[in-house]
Amino acid sequence: MSEAQFYTFFTGGLGLLIAAALMIAWQLWRLRDEERDGAISALDGVSHEMRINLQRMVNEVAQIVDTQEAGPDVLLPVQHPQLDGVNASLIRTNRNAIAVIGATYQELEARKMALRAYLAQKRDLTPALDDAMDATINGIATLYMWEEHAGVRPSEAGMVRSWHVRDWMKAHGFSAHSFPGMHLRDEVVERLRQYGLHLTPRPLTHTAHEYYSMRYDRQADPHAPFWKRKPKTEEVMAVVGVDEASEYIDEEFEDTYEAAPEMAESEDMDAALAEIEAMDEDLPDEDEAYAEDDSEAGRLPN
Repeated sequence: MSEAQFYTFFTGGLGLLIAAALMIAWQLWRLRDEERDGAISALDGVSHEMRINLQRMVNEVAQIVDTQEAGPDVLLPVQHPQLDGVNASLIRTNRNAIAVIGATYQELEARKMALRAYLAQKRDLTPALDDAMDATINGIATLYMWEEHAGVRPSEAGMVRSWHVRDWMKAHGFSAHSFPGMHLRDEVVERLRQYGLHLTPRPLTHTAHEYYSMRYDRQADPHAPFWKRKPKTEEVMAVVGVDEASEYIDEEFEDTYEAAPEMAESEDMDAALAEIEAMDEDLPDEDEAYAEDDSEAGRLPN
């Protein structure tokens, strides 16, 4: 084999090796991309599946409340194949959140079983309905944390506007009046706040009087009801009484001391007024002065 043939063979083999490496890399990249898309689709399926189950739960509870003759067959079993598939796969996701969703499904199924028993036995449904509504509220709160905050703990989600939660529920079809005698969106907001989510604005905890008394009253007692002032002890009251008595005596003394100059000033003023009146009496009246002026004006000169 000549040197030219060797270099030709070497160059061809190297080209084939590079082409094979590129083909393998492209196949691996495509498989990884498909796995990522499949994981995203599976996690979205978990959200969609939970939303459908919660909406069905809301409709079933509302139907039981509206129809007193409803039977146990109204409540359908809770199925979650998407969640089971995620648990069985090796998808990288927040497994703590997946566990919370699984516990939520268990609670929903338990409440449905209790409702079926109450309906079959024709018993009072009030306790079972309250438990079912409470489980539904927990489920909606869990779904919100899963979709909007990737299932993190509520205390780690940061500050969230309460209207964001309400808008999210509105977009997902959770009506505010789905349950009788309850504002569903307010209940979900309060449940998230109980779980530790920092929702703003915070609810009012003080009246205006209590707030400003607490903020500006430096002598307020923080342990007293409504931040009233501390009750004064007997010793403090005695000292305060002595101080008030001394102040009263000082004020009386100052009033008597200042009365003499005031009297002197009033006497001087009366004397000045009397002198002015005497000077006015010495002057002729206006009518007499006017008559004299007229007589002098009509007199001819000599």
